[in-house]
Amino acid sequence: MKKLLALLGALSIAIGAYAAPNPDPQTLKVALLPDENAGTVIKNNQPLKDYLETTLGKKVELIVTTDYSSMIEAMRFGRIDLAYFGPLSYVLARQKSEIEPFVALKAKGSTTYQSVIIANTSAGITRIEDIKGRNMAFGDKASTSSHLIPKSVLAEKSLDAGRDYLEHFVGSHDAVAMAVQNGHAQAGGLSRPIFESLVERKIIDPAKVSVLEYSKPFPQYPWTMRSNLNPELKEKIRAAFLNLKDPAVLKPFKAEGFDVITDKHYDVVRNLGPLLKIDLAKFQ
Repeated sequence: MKKLLALLGALSIAIGAYAAPNPDPQTLKVALLPDENAGTVIKNNQPLKDYLETTLGKKVELIVTTDYSSMIEAMRFGRIDLAYFGPLSYVLARQKSEIEPFVALKAKGSTTYQSVIIANTSAGITRIEDIKGRNMAFGDKASTSSHLIPKSVLAEKSLDAGRDYLEHFVGSHDAVAMAVQNGHAQAGGLSRPIFESLVERKIIDPAKVSVLEYSKPFPQYPWTMRSNLNPELKEKIRAAFLNLKDPAVLKPFKAEGFDVITDKHYDVVRNLGPLLKIDLAKFQ
Protein backbone atom coordinates (compact mmCIF):
# COMPACT_ATOMS: atom_id res chain seq x y z
CA MET A 1 0.00 0.00 0.00
CA LYS A 2 2.81 2.41 0.89
CA LYS A 3 4.46 1.74 -2.47
CA LEU A 4 1.16 2.34 -4.27
CA LEU A 5 0.61 5.63 -2.44
CA ALA A 6 4.17 6.70 -3.24
CA LEU A 7 3.63 5.87 -6.91
CA LEU A 8 0.34 7.80 -6.98
CA GLY A 9 2.06 10.76 -5.32
CA ALA A 10 4.84 10.73 -7.89
CA LEU A 11 2.31 10.57 -10.72
CA SER A 12 0.42 13.50 -9.22
CA ILE A 13 3.59 15.58 -9.08
CA ALA A 14 4.50 14.66 -12.65
CA ILE A 15 1.02 15.53 -13.94
CA GLY A 16 1.11 18.82 -12.03
CA ALA A 17 4.51 19.67 -13.53
CA TYR A 18 3.13 19.30 -17.04
CA ALA A 19 -0.32 20.80 -16.40
CA ALA A 20 -1.25 23.70 -18.66
CA PRO A 21 -0.01 26.99 -17.16
CA ASN A 22 -2.61 29.43 -15.83
CA PRO A 23 -3.84 31.64 -18.71
CA ASP A 24 -4.43 34.54 -16.31
CA PRO A 25 -1.83 34.27 -13.51
CA GLN A 26 -1.97 36.60 -10.50
CA THR A 27 1.82 36.96 -10.69
CA LEU A 28 3.45 37.39 -14.08
CA LYS A 29 6.87 35.80 -14.31
CA VAL A 30 8.98 37.97 -16.57
CA ALA A 31 12.34 36.68 -17.79
CA LEU A 32 15.18 38.97 -18.82
CA LEU A 33 18.26 38.00 -20.81
CA PRO A 34 21.22 36.74 -18.78
CA ASP A 35 23.65 38.86 -20.80
CA GLU A 36 25.07 40.60 -17.71
CA ASN A 37 25.29 39.84 -13.98
CA ALA A 38 21.84 38.65 -12.77
CA GLY A 39 21.75 40.97 -9.76
CA THR A 40 22.57 43.95 -11.95
CA VAL A 41 19.91 43.03 -14.52
CA ILE A 42 17.18 42.73 -11.87
CA LYS A 43 18.23 45.94 -10.11
CA ASN A 44 18.33 47.89 -13.38
CA ASN A 45 14.87 46.65 -14.35
CA GLN A 46 13.06 47.52 -11.13
CA PRO A 47 11.36 50.43 -12.99
CA LEU A 48 10.02 47.91 -15.54
CA LYS A 49 8.62 45.76 -12.72
CA ASP A 50 6.92 48.78 -11.15
CA TYR A 51 5.52 49.94 -14.50
CA LEU A 52 4.05 46.56 -15.41
CA GLU A 53 2.53 46.05 -11.96
CA THR A 54 0.84 49.46 -12.15
CA THR A 55 -0.27 49.13 -15.78
CA LEU A 56 -1.44 45.51 -15.69
CA GLY A 57 -2.73 45.38 -12.14
CA LYS A 58 -0.73 42.24 -11.38
CA LYS A 59 2.28 41.30 -9.36
CA VAL A 60 5.47 40.85 -11.42
CA GLU A 61 8.41 38.61 -10.65
CA LEU A 62 11.61 39.35 -12.57
CA ILE A 63 13.67 36.29 -13.45
CA VAL A 64 17.21 35.97 -14.79
CA THR A 65 18.14 32.37 -15.59
CA THR A 66 21.69 31.02 -15.45
CA ASP A 67 22.02 30.97 -19.24
CA TYR A 68 20.06 31.17 -22.48
CA SER A 69 19.35 27.42 -22.60
CA SER A 70 17.71 27.38 -19.17
CA MET A 71 15.62 30.40 -20.17
CA ILE A 72 14.40 28.54 -23.26
CA GLU A 73 13.54 25.48 -21.18
CA ALA A 74 11.71 27.59 -18.60
CA MET A 75 9.53 29.03 -21.35
CA ARG A 76 9.03 25.59 -22.83
CA PHE A 77 7.55 24.25 -19.60
CA GLY A 78 5.45 27.33 -18.86
CA ARG A 79 7.50 28.48 -15.89
CA ILE A 80 7.68 32.02 -17.30
CA ASP A 81 4.95 34.10 -18.92
CA LEU A 82 6.88 36.87 -20.68
CA ALA A 83 10.44 36.68 -21.92
CA TYR A 84 12.87 39.11 -23.47
CA PHE A 85 14.86 36.96 -25.87
CA GLY A 86 17.72 37.57 -28.23
CA PRO A 87 16.79 36.85 -31.86
CA LEU A 88 18.48 33.42 -31.93
CA SER A 89 17.30 32.36 -28.48
CA TYR A 90 13.78 33.36 -29.60
CA VAL A 91 14.05 31.22 -32.74
CA LEU A 92 15.26 28.28 -30.64
CA ALA A 93 12.53 28.79 -28.03
CA ARG A 94 9.88 29.05 -30.74
CA GLN A 95 10.86 25.58 -31.97
CA LYS A 96 10.02 24.13 -28.54
CA SER A 97 7.31 26.40 -27.16
CA GLU A 98 3.94 27.93 -27.96
CA ILE A 99 5.12 31.53 -27.80
CA GLU A 100 4.73 34.64 -29.89
CA PRO A 101 6.77 37.82 -30.29
CA PHE A 102 4.71 40.98 -29.91
CA VAL A 103 7.16 43.90 -29.80
CA ALA A 104 10.84 44.49 -30.46
CA LEU A 105 13.23 47.05 -29.04
CA LYS A 106 13.40 50.30 -31.00
CA ALA A 107 16.51 52.49 -30.98
CA LYS A 108 17.32 55.44 -33.20
CA GLY A 109 13.99 54.92 -34.93
CA SER A 110 14.80 51.35 -35.97
CA THR A 111 13.94 47.84 -34.80
CA THR A 112 17.23 46.49 -36.17
CA TYR A 113 20.69 46.39 -34.63
CA GLN A 114 24.24 45.22 -35.34
CA SER A 115 26.95 43.08 -33.84
CA VAL A 116 30.56 44.19 -33.68
CA ILE A 117 33.81 42.29 -34.07
CA ILE A 118 36.50 43.66 -31.77
CA ALA A 119 40.21 42.95 -31.32
CA ASN A 120 42.92 43.56 -28.76
CA THR A 121 44.94 46.48 -30.15
CA SER A 122 48.26 44.86 -29.21
CA ALA A 123 47.43 41.63 -31.07
CA GLY A 124 48.29 43.01 -34.51
CA ILE A 125 44.81 42.33 -35.90
CA THR A 126 43.62 44.98 -38.31
CA ARG A 127 41.10 43.04 -40.42
CA ILE A 128 38.82 40.01 -40.03
CA GLU A 129 41.22 37.73 -41.93
CA ASP A 130 43.89 38.36 -39.27
CA ILE A 131 41.80 36.36 -36.77
CA LYS A 132 42.98 33.17 -38.48
CA GLY A 133 44.94 31.06 -36.02
CA ARG A 134 43.84 33.20 -33.04
CA ASN A 135 41.46 32.88 -30.09
CA MET A 136 37.96 34.24 -30.68
CA ALA A 137 35.63 34.97 -27.75
CA PHE A 138 31.86 34.56 -28.02
CA GLY A 139 29.18 34.99 -25.36
CA ASP A 140 26.50 32.33 -24.95
CA LYS A 141 26.04 29.64 -27.62
CA ALA A 142 22.38 30.66 -27.97
CA SER A 143 23.20 34.36 -28.32
CA THR A 144 22.54 36.02 -31.66
CA SER A 145 24.73 39.08 -31.32
CA SER A 146 27.58 37.55 -29.33
CA HIS A 147 27.78 34.28 -31.25
CA LEU A 148 25.65 33.62 -34.35
CA ILE A 149 26.08 36.97 -36.10
CA PRO A 150 29.81 37.43 -35.36
CA LYS A 151 30.46 33.85 -36.44
CA SER A 152 28.58 34.52 -39.69
CA VAL A 153 30.78 37.59 -40.35
CA LEU A 154 33.86 35.36 -40.03
CA ALA A 155 32.27 32.65 -42.17
CA GLU A 156 31.69 35.19 -44.95
CA LYS A 157 35.47 35.69 -44.92
CA SER A 158 35.93 31.88 -45.16
CA LEU A 159 36.97 31.55 -41.53
CA ASP A 160 35.44 28.53 -39.80
CA ALA A 161 35.55 27.76 -36.08
CA GLY A 162 37.88 24.92 -35.15
CA ARG A 163 39.61 24.92 -38.50
CA ASP A 164 40.71 28.56 -38.77
CA TYR A 165 40.40 29.87 -35.20
CA LEU A 166 39.71 28.64 -31.68
CA GLU A 167 36.33 29.62 -30.24
CA HIS A 168 35.75 30.28 -26.55
CA PHE A 169 32.32 30.83 -24.97
CA VAL A 170 32.58 33.17 -21.99
CA GLY A 171 28.87 33.61 -21.23
CA SER A 172 27.97 37.28 -21.57
CA HIS A 173 28.62 40.29 -23.78
CA ASP A 174 30.60 42.18 -21.16
CA ALA A 175 32.70 39.07 -20.53
CA VAL A 176 33.58 38.96 -24.25
CA ALA A 177 34.77 42.56 -24.21
CA MET A 178 36.78 42.01 -21.02
CA ALA A 179 38.36 38.82 -22.39
CA VAL A 180 39.57 40.75 -25.43
CA GLN A 181 40.76 43.76 -23.42
CA ASN A 182 42.69 41.52 -21.01
CA GLY A 183 44.26 39.53 -23.82
CA HIS A 184 42.62 36.20 -22.93
CA ALA A 185 41.26 36.25 -26.49
CA GLN A 186 42.68 38.25 -29.36
CA ALA A 187 39.25 38.97 -30.86
CA GLY A 188 35.59 38.68 -29.95
CA GLY A 189 32.03 39.35 -31.03
CA LEU A 190 29.16 41.03 -29.19
CA SER A 191 26.23 43.41 -29.52
CA ARG A 192 27.21 46.83 -30.85
CA PRO A 193 24.92 48.73 -28.42
CA ILE A 194 26.34 46.82 -25.46
CA PHE A 195 29.93 47.36 -26.61
CA GLU A 196 29.35 51.09 -27.07
CA SER A 197 27.75 51.26 -23.62
CA LEU A 198 30.80 49.53 -22.08
CA VAL A 199 33.07 52.11 -23.74
CA GLU A 200 30.84 54.98 -22.65
CA ARG A 201 30.89 53.71 -19.05
CA LYS A 202 34.72 53.45 -19.27
CA ILE A 203 34.63 49.71 -18.57
CA ILE A 204 36.34 49.12 -21.91
CA ASP A 205 39.29 51.27 -22.98
CA PRO A 206 39.21 52.05 -26.74
CA ALA A 207 43.00 52.34 -26.59
CA LYS A 208 43.13 48.61 -25.78
CA VAL A 209 40.20 47.36 -27.87
CA SER A 210 39.57 48.29 -31.50
CA VAL A 211 36.55 47.72 -33.75
CA LEU A 212 37.27 45.54 -36.77
CA GLU A 213 33.86 45.39 -38.41
CA TYR A 214 30.15 45.89 -37.88
CA SER A 215 27.65 43.32 -39.08
CA LYS A 216 24.70 44.03 -41.34
CA PRO A 217 21.45 44.95 -39.52
CA PHE A 218 19.39 42.20 -37.88
CA PRO A 219 15.97 42.32 -36.20
CA GLN A 220 16.10 43.58 -32.64
CA TYR A 221 15.52 41.60 -29.45
CA PRO A 222 11.84 40.58 -29.17
CA TRP A 223 9.55 40.52 -26.20
CA THR A 224 7.54 37.30 -26.29
CA MET A 225 4.57 35.89 -24.39
CA ARG A 226 2.97 32.51 -23.88
CA SER A 227 0.44 31.99 -26.66
CA ASN A 228 -2.02 30.45 -24.21
CA LEU A 229 -2.35 33.55 -22.06
CA ASN A 230 -5.83 35.05 -21.81
CA PRO A 231 -6.49 37.14 -25.00
CA GLU A 232 -7.54 40.17 -22.95
CA LEU A 233 -4.34 39.94 -20.89
CA LYS A 234 -2.23 39.56 -24.03
CA GLU A 235 -3.74 42.74 -25.46
CA LYS A 236 -3.07 44.65 -22.23
CA ILE A 237 0.55 43.46 -22.22
CA ARG A 238 1.02 44.46 -25.85
CA ALA A 239 -0.45 47.91 -25.23
CA ALA A 240 1.70 48.37 -22.11
CA PHE A 241 4.88 47.93 -24.14
CA LEU A 242 3.73 49.92 -27.17
CA ASN A 243 2.75 52.85 -24.93
CA LEU A 244 5.92 52.69 -22.84
CA LYS A 245 7.69 56.07 -22.84
CA ASP A 246 9.28 56.27 -19.37
CA PRO A 247 13.06 56.85 -19.80
CA ALA A 248 13.80 55.09 -16.48
CA VAL A 249 12.15 51.90 -17.75
CA LEU A 250 13.72 52.11 -21.20
CA LYS A 251 17.26 52.95 -20.04
CA PRO A 252 18.43 49.36 -19.33
CA PHE A 253 17.31 48.38 -22.84
CA LYS A 254 19.13 51.34 -24.41
CA ALA A 255 15.88 51.93 -26.25
CA GLU A 256 13.54 54.76 -27.12
CA GLY A 257 10.55 52.43 -27.07
CA PHE A 258 9.14 49.22 -28.54
CA ASP A 259 7.41 48.55 -31.84
CA VAL A 260 5.31 45.74 -33.34
CA ILE A 261 7.22 42.70 -34.57
CA THR A 262 6.17 39.31 -35.97
CA ASP A 263 7.74 35.88 -36.24
CA LYS A 264 8.37 36.45 -39.97
CA HIS A 265 10.97 39.12 -39.17
CA TYR A 266 13.25 36.43 -37.69
CA ASP A 267 13.53 34.36 -40.86
CA VAL A 268 16.80 36.21 -41.53
CA VAL A 269 18.17 34.63 -38.35
CA ARG A 270 16.94 31.17 -39.34
CA ASN A 271 18.66 31.63 -42.71
CA LEU A 272 22.07 31.92 -41.02
CA GLY A 273 21.96 28.19 -40.25
CA PRO A 274 23.11 27.02 -43.71
CA LEU A 275 25.92 29.62 -43.83
CA LEU A 276 27.29 28.35 -40.53
CA LYS A 277 26.52 24.71 -41.32
CA ILE A 278 24.27 24.64 -38.23
CA ASP A 279 20.97 22.80 -38.01
CA LEU A 280 19.04 25.21 -35.81
CA ALA A 281 16.45 22.52 -35.13
CA LYS A 282 19.17 20.58 -33.25
CA PHE A 283 21.09 23.59 -32.01
CA GLN A 284 22.10 24.19 -28.33
